[in-house]
Amino acid sequence: MAETVDYRLLERAAVSGRGSTELLGAAVLALDEIATGRRKLRAVRHPLGFMCFPVQREGNLGVCVHAFGSLDGTASAPLPTSPAHAHSWDLISCVLYGRVINLPIRALDERERPTHRVYQVTSRPCGEDEIRPTARLVRSENGPEQASVRGEIYSLPAGEFHTTVLPAGTTSATLVLGRVRPNSHDLSLGLVDGAAHRLIRQTYDVSQSARSARSVLRKFDSSLNR
Repeated sequence: MAETVDYRLLERAAVSGRGSTELLGAAVLALDEIATGRRKLRAVRHPLGFMCFPVQREGNLGVCVHAFGSLDGTASAPLPTSPAHAHSWDLISCVLYGRVINLPIRALDERERPTHRVYQVTSRPCGEDEIRPTARLVRSENGPEQASVRGEIYSLPAGEFHTTVLPAGTTSATLVLGRVRPNSHDLSLGLVDGAAHRLIRQTYDVSQSARSARSVLRKFDSSLNR
């Protein structure tokens, strides 16, 4: 029987400022359950390039492990969509290993000389993402990068545009807590004259997910010895 991840306990630990040990421990426990088959879970390849292990879904609350970069040494495929996005949910994230860089983006309404159009992203249970252009045109401005390393916790409020990147040739993983805000939407920044399109998320079977979880655990263990 798989252990239950308690979102509320992890959230309280994270906001206390002393919660990295609890979050790291919860991530390792969940990954071990997936790796050993005690938790039957199917990981998903997100259009933004990372592998998502959906550990818990409870109403508007969610807990996931995100693994960025290649787990098997092969080159990562180009992203099929814009990396600039804003969540419909408040994010709290703890870095398990590696270095994660978030680049905040200010999206200022601009109809005369816009650099981007805002798109609304609708994700369906079948694994399909529908990306539809809205009427909002903006000029984007990048803010200062915010880097986080193993054991550090960062947060991003719903609606804040950003991109998440890694140093070239590296990998990273995070434990992510998400609390959906009512009446909010996932958004992305795309071409001013772009068209609506759909993306299908790749879903892994249980055995593939277990192998990937073992790879994440090995990378985590290796980071402890550095």
